[in-house]
Amino acid sequence: MKEVILVDAGTGNLRSVQKALESIGANVLRTDDPHKISSGERVVLPGVGAFGDFMSGLRARNLESAVKDITARGFPLLGICVGMQALFDVGEEMGEHKGLGLLAGKVIRFAESLSVKIPHTGWNQIEAKKDAPLFNQVNDGAYVYFNHSYYCQPRNSSDVIATTDYGLQYACAVQHENIFGVQFHPEKSQSVGLRILKNFLEAA
Repeated sequence: MKEVILVDAGTGNLRSVQKALESIGANVLRTDDPHKISSGERVVLPGVGAFGDFMSGLRARNLESAVKDITARGFPLLGICVGMQALFDVGEEMGEHKGLGLLAGKVIRFAESLSVKIPHTGWNQIEAKKDAPLFNQVNDGAYVYFNHSYYCQPRNSSDVIATTDYGLQYACAVQHENIFGVQFHPEKSQSVGLRILKNFLEAA
């Protein structure tokens, strides 16, 4: 059974993510202890709410360096929703806030000029941009569940493994070596989401 560290930054209910991981056979340790996170070998960073609040929650618990330690040692890290956004350099929600800086790029709001409702809430399709471990046995065009008003603009197109069309094409999934991120909620995306989480558990 794979052990997964579920990072608790104090900004949301993590129960649905925990239950989804447990349903595919993971042994989940939910914690805000930086020492336990640093000693983990597979970490999930889920986030809800505002980018700045999430980063403040991480820093107040001394979790920022713990998360960076994991990636520096080569272990897999998966950011979900705001957790993916936090991987980047900066977020522009409610003022400019510094992210983890693990991936180059920024997080910006959907423009009001787009002919879509904001936030982006509901089911939408993912379009794979390259072969990636997260999408093993996931059909291109599969539907997943979104709920967000801000999206990631990676500086390096090579980090983008899937996009979604919502008024514009934007990066909904990223990977750089052992760092993974998904803007959608796999824990709310039924069998497709569980497959993606299982693929993360099996990623080297």
